[in-house]
Amino acid sequence: MTQYFDALDTRPPGERERDLFRRLPAVVAAAMRSETYAERFGAIDPSAIATRDALSTLPVLRKSDLPDLQRKRPPFGGLSSQHPGRFARLFTSPGPIYEAQGLSADVWGVARPMHAMGFRAGEIMLNTFSYHLVPAGFIMDAGARELGCAVIPAGPGNTQQQLDLIAAFRPTIYCGTPDFLKIILDAPTSGRDVSSIERALVSGAAFPKNLQDDIARRGIEAFQAYATADIGIIAYETPARDGMIVNENIIVEIVRPGTGDPVAEGEVGEIVVTTLDETYPLIRFALGDLTAAIPGISACGRTNMRIKGWMGRADQTTKVKGMFVRPEQIDSIGKRHPELLKLRLVVTRSHDADAMTLACEADRPEEDLAPRIAETLQMVTKLRGAVEIVPPGSLPNDGKVIADERTLT
Repeated sequence: MTQYFDALDTRPPGERERDLFRRLPAVVAAAMRSETYAERFGAIDPSAIATRDALSTLPVLRKSDLPDLQRKRPPFGGLSSQHPGRFARLFTSPGPIYEAQGLSADVWGVARPMHAMGFRAGEIMLNTFSYHLVPAGFIMDAGARELGCAVIPAGPGNTQQQLDLIAAFRPTIYCGTPDFLKIILDAPTSGRDVSSIERALVSGAAFPKNLQDDIARRGIEAFQAYATADIGIIAYETPARDGMIVNENIIVEIVRPGTGDPVAEGEVGEIVVTTLDETYPLIRFALGDLTAAIPGISACGRTNMRIKGWMGRADQTTKVKGMFVRPEQIDSIGKRHPELLKLRLVVTRSHDADAMTLACEADRPEEDLAPRIAETLQMVTKLRGAVEIVPPGSLPNDGKVIADERTLT
């Protein structure tokens, strides 16, 4: 059994980085043929966007902004210059957000992660992701077919019929949410043998430790995939169980929430992905999810970047005394006071009123620093707040720029 999908799995990290950024300028040039990217990028020279530093100067495109963009410029928000009729399939996801499937066989990059999870040609996969209007079922179907697996396009629900299918076809692979896998395993079998499933790709829902242990006790190796309808599989688990490996042919950055500024390795931040698809490019696409990079190379031998997986949501906008306060406002305060290393706005209740304290890491601060920051805080947010100067390294590494600690009683 071949351990790796191809030579890309184990190529030196520097070689991968050079290849990705050699290809990126052509993608940026293709993007700028569309209305929205042309407006966003202005007069930039695509050939200059050939390093991580250069990429980080481009504006972030937030997934949360897609519904509005697509309403103004249907169907794809002016992000693709290609006519919808030139794609293979057209979908909708909650939002609504409209998506397209390209023409290549495994456009969502699923075969590689499935291979890493031990899926092989000739196996049968029960695919319980939906095929109705949304892309999820097709995403996983395409990867399994690329590997040479037969697919049962079951979709979600209909538990008893799923049991019939398992008994008849004896699939060794389950693909779907972890919750539905448990429902299938817990359902009364009425004498049907459903013991054929050996491995599972789970995604689309939390997979807590107690559920992981429960499924493992039943003899099933379950692997998580971090995926979105827009991109496909972004990162995936392997038998090494030492984080999630970023997929090939995409660029992943981790940035401070509310900004486009990359964080230091190991610091929690928002996942931002750039695809290398010239027909429907997504450049600095902020997903709204938090994660952190893991230093070093996986014990499985795959050399791409590793992340910790999903660690919460990045959107920390909150309302204080009837006014919205956003992470980008806190970031702007930091930019106005470059001596600050890290900031965190803590929102609480005091004497039946909202209160906020801006904690700021600073090394050897001047005596008047806190009052000056307080003035900036009020100017930016239009709200008064306390300022606390703390030593470097004091604030938690959890990706939070705004911590809303108010409790409802």
